Amino acid sequence: MFTTLIMATITLLISYLVMILATVLSKKTLMDREKNSPYECGFDPKGSARIPFSLRFFLIAVIFLIFDVEITLLLPIATTINMANLFSWITTAMIFLMILLVGLYYEWSQSALEWS
Repeated sequence: MFTTLIMATITLLISYLVMILATVLSKKTLMDREKNSPYECGFDPKGSARIPFSLRFFLIAVIFLIFDVEITLLLPIATTINMANLFSWITTAMIFLMILLVGLYYEWSQSALEWS
């Protein structure tokens, strides 16, 4: 217990030291107005800096992130089969998979997965 506390403290101190060292070394001493502007070439932008963003792309990215998190929730289910009651393990896994499949079917029926 005591060695774990010492190791955690040492790890915390090393990480703080690295962060402080990176902050000190990365400071820029020359503050130039042109360098701080969004366009380093010195020309003013002719058009708007905001470009239109595809809402469809955003929706696909959010769906990808949701399914990515769901996969990370599914992976521990396979490793807990030896530690749990088989009936409760199968019931829990099937309920979770059914929720995921219902969500996938709903997104598919709303044509949220089509790019065009």
